[in-house]
Amino acid sequence: MLAFMRVLFVHQNQPSPAGLVGDAFAGLGYDVSEFTVVPRERYHSPQVTVTFPEPDGYDAIVAFGAAWAVYDEATTGTWIHDEIAFTQRAIAAGIPVLGICFGGQMLAAALGGSVARAPSPEIGWYTVDSSEPGLIDPGPWFQWHSDRFTVLPGTRVVARTGLADQAFVSGRSLGLQFHPELTSAVLTTWLCGGGDSGGGAEDSDGAAGLVAQGIDVDGLLARTRALEAEAAPRARELVRRFVRDVATAPVDATVLTPRSC
Repeated sequence: MLAFMRVLFVHQNQPSPAGLVGDAFAGLGYDVSEFTVVPRERYHSPQVTVTFPEPDGYDAIVAFGAAWAVYDEATTGTWIHDEIAFTQRAIAAGIPVLGICFGGQMLAAALGGSVARAPSPEIGWYTVDSSEPGLIDPGPWFQWHSDRFTVLPGTRVVARTGLADQAFVSGRSLGLQFHPELTSAVLTTWLCGGGDSGGGAEDSDGAAGLVAQGIDVDGLLARTRALEAEAAPRARELVRRFVRDVATAPVDATVLTPRSC
């Protein structure tokens, strides 16, 4: 049955590799379509006009990260509001949504939550405090963000660090702050600049931006290479649990009313 399932990957910008998450959905038999919001040539001027596809053509939607902030309309223009509306239509139609980093923040906003600057960035491999390890493994998971989401009271937050909520479930949707797709190849793409880190304009500077924050880029890449063999099955299992446990949940009418950002 899964061979006929369709998933849409929403890439906020290019390059934006789907990495381990893409491999996991393909391994489950999904037919993958991809949609890019900001094309490569507009990375440094992302105020583009975007027409999102109708979500009812898909059985699941995955929203990936970005170098920009959900609330930074001065940089992105108004397409973030269009993406929030697109996500709300998907939720209203009962289509499962997986949001990753910026995508998780955008999902929180679509559900009536908010996004704001975090007290400090989280960059590197972090173990999370998971209240539902059968859904969210403690990790470690890769983080690269300067913002964090706040969900509506009553929303099921299932993982945290000391700085930020890391995962929440709402109906058939799962929002993540960390990057399960990360491999050393994906990280290398981000470090070269114009990457898909998620949550903060300085992230767009790639390796130079990390060096300016005092981060050992070579050490970060070396640790990623050391951990990616164990990260791959963890990411596959996370996607499998999303498909099995979250995407099949009963439709909750209380999360289907579109809300403004």
